[in-house]
Amino acid sequence: MGARKVPRPFHYGERMKEVVVIGGGASGLMAAYAAAERGNRVTLVEKNEKLGKKIYITGKGRCNLTNDCPPEEFLQNVVRGGKFLTGAIYAFPPARTMEFMEEHGLPLITERGNRVFPQSGHASDVTKTLERACNLLGVRILLNTEVRRIEKGDRFRVRTSNGALSADAVIVATGGLAYPATGSTGDGYRFAKEAGHTLTPCVPSLVGLELEETFAQGITLKNVVLTAKRGGKILSSRLGELLFTHFGMSGPLVLTLSAEINRLPMKEIALSVDFKPALDEPKLDARLVRDFSERKNEQLKNIMRGLLPASLVGPVLHAADLPTTKQGNAVTREERARLVSALKNFPLRPVKLRGFGEAVITSGGVSLSEVSPKTMESKKTEGLYFCGEVLDVDAYTGGFNLQIAFATGFCAGNSIN
Repeated sequence: MGARKVPRPFHYGERMKEVVVIGGGASGLMAAYAAAERGNRVTLVEKNEKLGKKIYITGKGRCNLTNDCPPEEFLQNVVRGGKFLTGAIYAFPPARTMEFMEEHGLPLITERGNRVFPQSGHASDVTKTLERACNLLGVRILLNTEVRRIEKGDRFRVRTSNGALSADAVIVATGGLAYPATGSTGDGYRFAKEAGHTLTPCVPSLVGLELEETFAQGITLKNVVLTAKRGGKILSSRLGELLFTHFGMSGPLVLTLSAEINRLPMKEIALSVDFKPALDEPKLDARLVRDFSERKNEQLKNIMRGLLPASLVGPVLHAADLPTTKQGNAVTREERARLVSALKNFPLRPVKLRGFGEAVITSGGVSLSEVSPKTMESKKTEGLYFCGEVLDVDAYTGGFNLQIAFATGFCAGNSIN
C-alpha cells in the first residue's frame, strides 16, 4: 500500500483550520501529520535546532519505536492511564505505527520481546521518516522557536520567541521532564496550568535506584528475582536482569520496578533479591551441604564463589551473620539456614530514585479526567489538545511509551477538522 501524500480534498465553503503543534518529538510530529492529513494548515513549532531530539537517544540510539503486540496485550504494559488510552491504542495500534513507518520508507525489524526498531539501527531514521511524512502534507516547521504563552480569545494566539501565531486549534506535545538536555523542561505543564488544568505531580520513571549501601559495582546478574514489599504486601516480584552500580542498582528489573513504586514513600519500601530462584530452599540447602562437604577445609569466602560472583560473597555472608573465614565443616544447620535465607531473600534498602536527568520517561502530568480520551481535547478549553508524555500516562520499557506518543498524537491531530 502506498503512502497517502496529500490531505483530504478541500471542498468549497469549508474553511481550512489553522493548527499549531507545540513540540517536534514523536507525539508532535505524528499529531502534525494527522492534522494535515485532515486538510488543515499546520505549523509545528520546535524550540530546539532539530526535530526529535529525544528520539535520537531512545533505545541506546537505535529507537525502540513500538512493540509488535495486539492492543489488549499492549494495555497490560501500561502502568498508569490504561483505561484512558484504550480508545487511542485501538484506533492507532502498534500495527498501524509499523505500517505508517514502512509506507513512508522506513524498513523495520522486530527483536526479542516484540521490540520494533528501524532496520538501519539508526534512531535518526525514525525522525527523518516522520519529518518526511509531514513535509509531504505541507506542514510548516519552525525550528529554534520557543513558545512562551498560549492565549485564548475567539481564536488562539501562540506567542513565540519569533513572533505570534494565530490558530483555531493548538496541540501541546512538549514532552515531560525526562532528559532535560533534549529540551524536555516542562513547558507543557505550564501551558496546561495556565489553561486551568490540574497536574498530577511529576516523578522520574524507568530509572535507576539508589541504595543505602553499594557493593558489587559493575556486576550484572541474570535470572534473579527482585521483590518489593510495602507493609508486608508484595507490590512487585519479577524474574530478570539487574545491575549493581556505583549508586545502587539499575537494569531491566529495576527500571520496571521504578515505574511501579515511584509515587510511594521510599522509606516504606522493602526490597529483596533471590539470587537462586531456580532452587527452592530445600534444594539450595542440599547444594550447600554438598559444597561444604566437598570443600570442608576451605573458608566460606572461597566456597561461596561457586554460587555467587566474588564481590557478592562478602555482603551475602554478612547478611547471614557468618564470618568469611569460617570453614565449611564448621557451619551448623542453623547457620546454613541463615545462609539459605540470605541467598533467597537478600535485603536491600532503597533511598530514592535517580533524577529526571537519567529517567527514560516522566510519570505524572496533565490530569486525565480533564482530557477527552477519544480526541485528546481539553475539557476546559475548546480547541486545546494534549498528547504524549505531557499527559499523566506511562508504561514499561519495550517500545510502549513511544507507541503511546504516536497513538495520542494521531488521535489529537485526527480529531481536528
